[in-house]
Amino acid sequence: MSKRIAIVGAGPAGLMAAEVLSQFDYELHVYEQKPSAARKFLMAGKTGLNISHAEPVEQFVQRYDQVDWLSPWVKQWDAVWIQNWMQELGIEPYIGSSGRVFPTEMKAAPLLRAWLKRLASHGIQFHYRHKVSRLHQQQLELHDLKNNELRTEKFDAIILACGAISWSELGSDGAWQAWLKPDEIEVFQASNAGVEYPWSKFMQPVFGQPLKRVEAWVGQGEKTMGDIVISHYGLESGLIYKQGRGLGEQLKQSQQMQLSLDLFPDQSVGQLAKKLQPTKKQSLSNVWRKAGLDGAKAALVRELVAKTWWQDAAELAKQIKHLTIPLTGFRPIEEAISCAGGVKREVLSEQLQLKSNPYVFLCGEMLDWDAPTGGYLLTACFATGRAAGQGVHQFLKAS
Repeated sequence: MSKRIAIVGAGPAGLMAAEVLSQFDYELHVYEQKPSAARKFLMAGKTGLNISHAEPVEQFVQRYDQVDWLSPWVKQWDAVWIQNWMQELGIEPYIGSSGRVFPTEMKAAPLLRAWLKRLASHGIQFHYRHKVSRLHQQQLELHDLKNNELRTEKFDAIILACGAISWSELGSDGAWQAWLKPDEIEVFQASNAGVEYPWSKFMQPVFGQPLKRVEAWVGQGEKTMGDIVISHYGLESGLIYKQGRGLGEQLKQSQQMQLSLDLFPDQSVGQLAKKLQPTKKQSLSNVWRKAGLDGAKAALVRELVAKTWWQDAAELAKQIKHLTIPLTGFRPIEEAISCAGGVKREVLSEQLQLKSNPYVFLCGEMLDWDAPTGGYLLTACFATGRAAGQGVHQFLKAS
C-alpha cells in the first residue's frame, strides 16, 4: 500500500515538493484553501514573471540573509536549472538586460497551467477550498470550505508550504503559526516594502513621480543605483527593497531608520557645484532645472535641505550628494511583497524536518530567510520545496 503524503499549500514551494515526490510510488494530496493554485505567483507575474536571475551563482547566493543555510539548495536548483525546467514545460525562458530571467511571453499563467497539468498527469490529487484547521502529529483536521464539512485524515508525512503573512487575501494568512510552538518562529517583519516619511503638503504635486537614476545606501552598507518613486506615504521601488535589510537591521539596533541618497551619482561635488552656481540673470528654480534638479528631485531638495543652503552652491552640492532621510518605518506587512522571519533554522533538521514533530517538513516563505526581489524569492521557494520533497522521501525510505 502506497504511503500517504499531504502537502499544505499549492504555491511554488508546495508544487515543487509535489513534483519531487511524484517520481515515486506515493499517494500525494495537495490541500489549498483558495479555489485555485499559486495565486500570489500569478499576481507576481501580472507585470512580467521574474522567476530567477542569471548572475553568477556565487554572487546570487549572497543576496540571501541566510547564505550558508540556503546556498546548497539554491546552487543545486539555480537559474540554469530553472530555465531547463521551464523548457521541459514548453515555456521558453528569456534573460533581460538586467540579468533577470522571465518566460518569453512574460506571463505566469501559461507556465502554471503547464506545470499543474504535468503534476496532475502524475496522479497528484489537488483539493481546493480545503483549509487545514489543526495539525497534530500525523493528522490534519481539514475543513472542506465548499461543503462546510470537517474531517480528520492521517498521513505518513506532511509538508507545510503555507507561505508567510503578506498578501493574506491570496492565501498566506499565517494561520499555521498556531500549529507550532511560539519559540519555533522568528517574528515576521515586512520585507520588500515601501518606507514611510511624513512629507509636507508641498510634496503633494510630485507624488507618484520618480527620482531617476539615484544611488542609495544605509550607514556603511552597499550602495545601489536605480529609480525611486515618491509616494504619498514615503518612498517605494526595487531600489528601496534592496536597502530593506540594512534599514531593518538599523531599526533593530537603534530604533530608527535613516536612508542616504545621492541624487547625481555620475557627477562629483565640484561638477555639480559649478552647475548650481547662482547668477543674477536666472532665477534659482531655473538654475536648479538646468543643473538637472527638476520635478521630483527639486521638490525633495526643497523638502530636506535647509533654505539657508539653497544659494550656497558648494554646500548645496554636498547636501544633494548625501541627502539624509530619517524614515519613520516600513509600510504594513500586509502590503509587503515578502516577509523576513518565520520558522527558525535551529528547530529544523538539515532535511527541513521539524524536530518537535518528525512527520512534518517545511519549505518556502514560511522559513526564516529573506531576500530582495529580482527572482531570488521564487528561486529559494523552488529550491526549499525540492529540498523538503527529498527530505520526505529519505524519511519514508528509512521508516
